Amino acid sequence: MKISIDDLTVKFDNTSADRLVERWVWLVGTDKTPILISAIGDMFLMDRDQKVYWLEVGGGELTLIADSVQAFEEKLTDIEQVEEWFLMDLTTSLRLSAIRLKDGQVYSYKKLPILGGDYTVENFAALDIREHFGYIGDIHKQIKDLPGGTRVQIKTVD
Repeated sequence: MKISIDDLTVKFDNTSADRLVERWVWLVGTDKTPILISAIGDMFLMDRDQKVYWLEVGGGELTLIADSVQAFEEKLTDIEQVEEWFLMDLTTSLRLSAIRLKDGQVYSYKKLPILGGDYTVENFAALDIREHFGYIGDIHKQIKDLPGGTRVQIKTVD
């Protein structure tokens, strides 16, 4: 089965892209704009200097990955790099599963990896893009200063 970048990403509304990062400002700052969103809910952002960053939401980490958009696009031709950023096998399994994405949705963690969740089809559900980045950004902001191994209890409100 041949996989394209379209299979590994989702479309999003560029006009409201700033709303996707509003709950991540504590980590990404105010100078970055989303340019690409993976189907598994990670975000690629560009700053004013055209540098590209990877927001890996499972671990709540922001990484500089390219000094220019052109360099980023070149890295997208490297299969090993694409596997790391987009988890191709998992994304393919999710795409083939009963979990169907509608427009404006991503595969979102039921339990974040940083909280003990795993990278399996069973740990994902389809969720609205804004909800995904909103609630996960809130969780990471709340736990960012806790020492590793700290037990946390997540309570949800209906």
